[in-house]
Formats: sequence, C-alpha cells, structure tokens
Amino acid sequence: MSQRIKQFILFGLMALSLFSTAVNAEGIKIRSFELEKADNDWVLSAAFQIELSPGLEDAVQKGVVLYFQTDFDLVRSRWYWFDEKAIVTQRQTRLSYQPLTQQYRIASEGLTFSARTFSEALQAVGSIGGWRVIDGSQIDPSKSYSAGLRMSLDLSKLPKPFQVNALNNREWNVSSEWLHFPFSASSPSPIKR
Repeated sequence: MSQRIKQFILFGLMALSLFSTAVNAEGIKIRSFELEKADNDWVLSAAFQIELSPGLEDAVQKGVVLYFQTDFDLVRSRWYWFDEKAIVTQRQTRLSYQPLTQQYRIASEGLTFSARTFSEALQAVGSIGGWRVIDGSQIDPSKSYSAGLRMSLDLSKLPKPFQVNALNNREWNVSSEWLHFPFSASSPSPIKR
C-alpha cells in the first residue's frame, strides 16, 4: 500500500474514534447515591451526571421544556411466582429557560431553582436530596430485596411534534442504566456507592 493510502486510513480511524468518544459522552450516569434510614422510612440522596447534546440545549433555549424522571423500585424475588414489586416511586424534575431573565429554571417536588448556565442547570437537575422512597411499614424487615434506581428524559411530556422527532433521533433518548443493589431493612444504615 502506498504511503498516502496508509495516511488516509489512519486519519479516518482517528476521526471515527473522536466521533465515537463524543457520542459516548452524552447521556446520564449515576455518580453516587446514599440510602439511609430516617425514623422508620428510608431516604435517598443521589447525584447524576447529565450531558445533553447541543441540539437538546438549543431546544431548551428556544422554549422546549424538558422533564426528567427518576425511578426507584424495590423488588422481592419469589421462586414460585413473578417478582413482587414492593415499592415503585417516581419523581419529576422540570428544566426550562426564561429568555427575559436569561436563566434556567429547575422545578421539582414544589421547589424551584434558578441557574445562570446550562451546565449549572443540569447539575441541579441531577442532584437529588432527601427523597423519601421507602415507607418502613410497606416492607418486611426479615426479607431481602433488590433496589433499582435510574433517571431518564421523559419523552411523553414533550410537545407532540417533538415526540415524533424523538422516535427517530437518538439524541432525544437520554437515560441512565438501571443501577440495582441489594437492600435489607435490617442492614446497617446508610447504603452508599
């Protein structure tokens, strides 16, 4: 092979690796979580790293409101039947842009925050503190469970034209992987990662 062809192939491989790195950087990842006992209930605090594509950032700045949904479930496996879902709970966080004040607004659980930059807004969306996820009276302390946690962009809350676009566009399908971990009500508090 000639030197020019080798250089062209090498350049193509480098461009492909840079493109794949940029694609993998977008999404939601769970950085940390802590599940601790408060009285008879369990409270979750978590930090998610959210990186959205420039197209989603542009959509927010043009008035599209993004809804992020955090899911938590507690499942007890049974050998004789389907797994029992002891607890399934969700939390919505809303991200919008106010052009008049040039600030991003984050609303969740009746609280509203403001942020000057998009990265600060995403950091606020990804921070969850003091979320009561397990009512102690709903679980059996003598049994073992599996807990699951994830965050995703809720496409069902988008305006209809954007929902159609989201079906064909991967940059709109943003979700973290489910993080599953063992849980027992009799385990020492807190459970961390």
